[in-house]
Amino acid sequence: MKCPFCGFAQDRVVDSRESKDADSIRRRRECDECHKRFTTYERIDEIPYMVVKKDGRRERFDRQKLLNGLLQACQKRPVPAVRMEQMVDEAEALVVESPERERSTSEVGELIMSRLKDIDTVAYIRFASVYRDFKDVNEFKTELEELLSGRDGRKRR
Repeated sequence: MKCPFCGFAQDRVVDSRESKDADSIRRRRECDECHKRFTTYERIDEIPYMVVKKDGRRERFDRQKLLNGLLQACQKRPVPAVRMEQMVDEAEALVVESPERERSTSEVGELIMSRLKDIDTVAYIRFASVYRDFKDVNEFKTELEELLSGRDGRKRR
């Protein structure tokens, strides 16, 4: 640490305290050359959790954005808000537990869709129609047919 007054590289820490939010440490230092005191702050350099979009762009994971999508898909459906919050928590855990600190949006979306499919098929179709970006009625029809036929072996409502 260079002294801001004389530029000398040696100093000693006189006092250390955590900040009020406990997200940084405040240190009072004294220069060994000019004996003037100065303050430094240390904090953890946090790397944000990211999602990789279909087109390759990287974006910060935004749990509120995911929750908003779920709220729209579940609008006027009997899906408890607590359950939606749990799904977002699971998706966030998926991203946080990634060793690379990032996951693809397809992994996050598939997790949410698998949970919705078990809870409410209408909410599932709504979410899937936006997430999978159906290009025409045939893609939508195919998804409905797969859902109704129960191709994944699960019981449907």
